Amino acid sequence: MTEYFSISSFEILCDIALKEEYWVVDFEEKNILPEAFLTADYESKGFMESKLIQDFPIRGKAVYLRVRTRRWRHKMTHEIIKRDFSFMAKDAKFTEELSAFLKGANQYATRYHEEYSQLLLD
Repeated sequence: MTEYFSISSFEILCDIALKEEYWVVDFEEKNILPEAFLTADYESKGFMESKLIQDFPIRGKAVYLRVRTRRWRHKMTHEIIKRDFSFMAKDAKFTEELSAFLKGANQYATRYHEEYSQLLLD
């Protein structure tokens, strides 16, 4: 996944009514044109609407991945192209890089929990 995407942010959020924490990891597609197309002919035209995917829990915390994919436009014909990531949903696995990031983020989550645990217990 990190071949095509960068992690743009990470949030630890809290549902006060349910007294539960959950994690949201934001991914943005890198501005790298698909190989079959010439960079000189296309320009990035921003992102498609983001998609929220619930992933497997990590250490008992719900995890959501918010994914933003890019679109490119041909400079002459104005044809829009984008990558097809439907294959990732079938056999998606975390890379070592993403796993390391989330393990490091868990250290922050522990501090967050200690500092704000009253929000979860009230």
